[in-house]
Amino acid sequence: MYYSYLESPIGDLTLIATDQFIVGVHFGKKKVEGTFQRNGLLKTLEKELKEYFEGQRKTFDLPLDPKGTLFQQRVWNDLKTIPYGETKSYQEVAFEIENAKAVRAVGMANHRNPIAILIPCHRVIGKNQSLVGYAGGLEIKQQLLELERRNGK
Repeated sequence: MYYSYLESPIGDLTLIATDQFIVGVHFGKKKVEGTFQRNGLLKTLEKELKEYFEGQRKTFDLPLDPKGTLFQQRVWNDLKTIPYGETKSYQEVAFEIENAKAVRAVGMANHRNPIAILIPCHRVIGKNQSLVGYAGGLEIKQQLLELERRNGK
């Protein structure tokens, strides 16, 4: 396991990878079991995140391996289909994964998303269009959504 830190417009990010997969993007500087070293994947991730924050990148081209339950995996896979600059409600995600009553569970899966930004849980909002819940805090969620709106679809 390798990790590095990236200074970004929304604060420090902790980036975590194996030799083959990105396994974590976390807000703040986190203590990680592993080697503080920028392997090839982390270098590419840093480059793509910088491009994203500069408004030049709308998708990421990296192999991801988020660890979670089958339900969480289904939610995270659905989140990856939300286009840049758009949002879905927690309820819409629950319907799309064919579990309409699982709105709260969708929220918990969002909260446990280990690869922020690349698995865009910031694009999930309340059904009344309100910003609710975000592991990085609502201010960061708003900043990410505004960045995407400003840079267009």
